[in-house]
Parts: sequence; C-alpha cells; structure tokens
Amino acid sequence: MKRRDFLGILSGAAAAWPLVTLAQQRTVPVIGFLSPMAAANATFFRDAFRQGLEEAGFVDGQNVKIEYRWADGEYDRLPALAAELVRMRVAVIFTMGDAAYAARAAQPPAAHDAIPIVFALGDDPVAVGLVASLNRPGGHITGGTSFGHSIGPKKLEFLRQFVPAAKTFGLLINPKQKGHIEAQDIEQTAGKFALKVRTLYASNPGELDEAFAIAGREHIDGLIITVDAYFFSESSRLGSLAARYAVPTIGSLRPFAAAGGLVSFNGSVPDNMHQTALYVARVLKGEKPADLPVLLPTKYDLIIDLKAAKSLGLTVPLPLLTLAADVIE
Repeated sequence: MKRRDFLGILSGAAAAWPLVTLAQQRTVPVIGFLSPMAAANATFFRDAFRQGLEEAGFVDGQNVKIEYRWADGEYDRLPALAAELVRMRVAVIFTMGDAAYAARAAQPPAAHDAIPIVFALGDDPVAVGLVASLNRPGGHITGGTSFGHSIGPKKLEFLRQFVPAAKTFGLLINPKQKGHIEAQDIEQTAGKFALKVRTLYASNPGELDEAFAIAGREHIDGLIITVDAYFFSESSRLGSLAARYAVPTIGSLRPFAAAGGLVSFNGSVPDNMHQTALYVARVLKGEKPADLPVLLPTKYDLIIDLKAAKSLGLTVPLPLLTLAADVIE
C-alpha cells in the first residue's frame, strides 16, 4: 500500500472517531433526579438511590447519567426545574415528595410524549391524585411510598407512651406541601383520646425556630413532625431544636433522633429510595410505569435516643425498646 493511501485511510478513521464517541454518548440514558431538598442535605437519599441503580446494573458516569435538580427547600422552584428536565428529554424522571406533582404538570399534553416518572413519596399517592390505584397506577407514573395510614396514629401512640399525661400535642406541617393526609389521621386519632392538637407551620429555618419557640412557650406536651422532604433535609436542625427547647418530639428519620430528638418513626426511607431506584432501572429496560404497582412500605424504623429521654426526665417504655430498630445511647 502506498504511503499516501495509508495516510488517507488513517485520517478518515481519525475524523470518524469523534462521531463514534458522540454516538456512544448519546446511547447512554439520562435520569432526571428532581428533589425539593438541598444537595448538601441529601447525601443520605442520593446514596440509597445510586446503590439501587448499581444493584440493577446502572452506574452513574458509565452506562447511565444522572442530571440532578435541587429546589433547596423552595417548592415554588420545582415546576421550572421539572420543565427543564422535560425539555432535555431525559429517559425517566425520578422525584421525591411534591416534586412528583411538578414533574407531572410539566409534561406535554399528548400522553405518548410523556416522560416516565418514578416517585419516592411520603404520602398516599391515590388520595393525592398521583395514581389511579396502587395496583394499577395507570398513565406514565408510579413509584414507592413510605406512607401507611398507621404512620401518623403510630407516632401519636408512641409519643403518648413517653408522656402519658399529655393533654396537648403540637403538629408541625410544611404549608407548601400539597398532601396532609398524615396530619388528618393524627388529628382524628387525637380526638379519640380527647387530646388537643396545636398546629404549627414551617417551611424555612426561621419558621422552624419559631415553631419550637412557640411549643416551648405554650408548654405543649409533645410535638409530632409530619413526613415532608424539607423536614427530612432539616432532620439534624429539628433534632437540635427539640433538645434546645426541651420539647418531647417524634420525627421521621434517624438523623433527627441522633441530633437530640427523642424518637423517630417512619416507613424506611432508605429502603423506599432503594426500591424506587430499582423501578427506575426497570423503566430504563423498557417496562411501563402503568404496569408497575406502587410499592408500599415493608420495613419500619423506630429509633429512640436514650440521652434525649434522660435530659427530658422521661422513662423509655419497655415495649418501645423491644420494638426499636436502633437505640442511641
């Protein structure tokens, strides 16, 4: 072969390499990760999600790419962030909490153009209108929930065991959250025990401080923190506030109890994140959300902080110690 012919072939191959590389990049599916939380506070959730993906054979930066969008606790930013992911034509959108509403609202009107959505929710997805039913979600959206109709009443029951003479419990709610079914369940259960409920609202650090200050000033006997993505991201702050104002409080995640909160209880959020990541992987492999039943919690985490109980002068009921998944000493 003549030298100039060889060089011609070589230069032609070299010119094609960028095109081949670009084509390979385009075949890597992109997952849109939409969360109301701040990235700095979401390591706990992000790691569980990525672990689930890797278990299913998808590794970020290798055979899949994850585009993160964080609302930093500002729920009003979610619609624009969701619309951005839709314009990118990601393969699937994974959402947390109220981000599921925003992602669905940002979808094109034609059903066949809709991007699949998989949610990790802390509420009842049927009651809030995200899916038609748990077994047959319908449409292009499914996922998993850490919610059960027993969650709120159980929180009330557990807190009553710590403060059996309680007459008034506080209920902390994020006013920006769309669904408040847990709060409704708690209020109904409180009525059965002739307990008064003092509702407190917070959606930013200043309001969190004020809510606990009110609970302290009004000598509320105990405080129940409802499930909410923003509250999840502020678990450590909430635990510290509960300790500072000496309010017996039940939250939802271990970081809350570890930071000085008395007790936490919820369907296992890490397990929910892990299982919904497996759903994302199944969608990437071609399954339709409509054919994937909504995942319900199968594991519940009760965490008790003995140091917090001692500082509050409370005795930890023995039945709760036997139920606890973890006891912080």
